[in-house]
Amino acid sequence: MKVKIVEKDILNPLAESKALKLEINPIPENINKISLFDNTKPNANEILNIIADNLNNVNFERVKKPAGAPATPKQLEKATQADLSILAIGDCGSCTTWVILDAIRLEKEKIPTISICSNKFTTFAHELARSNGMENLRIVEIEHPIAAQSREQVERKAEKILPKIKALLSLD
Repeated sequence: MKVKIVEKDILNPLAESKALKLEINPIPENINKISLFDNTKPNANEILNIIADNLNNVNFERVKKPAGAPATPKQLEKATQADLSILAIGDCGSCTTWVILDAIRLEKEKIPTISICSNKFTTFAHELARSNGMENLRIVEIEHPIAAQSREQVERKAEKILPKIKALLSLD
């Protein structure tokens, strides 16, 4: 039996980068519409619903994308129709990666973002944002786990992050 060995370079996604240092966009004083970017992970929509139910005088644009995958240009374009985008949820490696990378893509389109990640993945989320030049990306930490939780458990966890989100939006 013959085995062919191919040597390949592997890119560390968290490697030190000398790339541009990118600034996040300021959150506007007057927010008329927020895009709620649901990556369809279990309970992501419930978290976004709790947020929507607790923000008054704001319209919402709902955007869905598959978990563990990048947003399509069409999904990103839909999210840019709002003044701000809230992305949920990073609660595993691939989903956290794409929540953060999609947030960075939106920030590059001049849309301020808030990304929601579980506390087990926020260190990774911050490092990924930093390695992509956006060390100040807004990442709100929610208690892990999220999947396989009852609606009541998810509601309690989502309610705990509301003060942080309202503070970011200057609604506290």
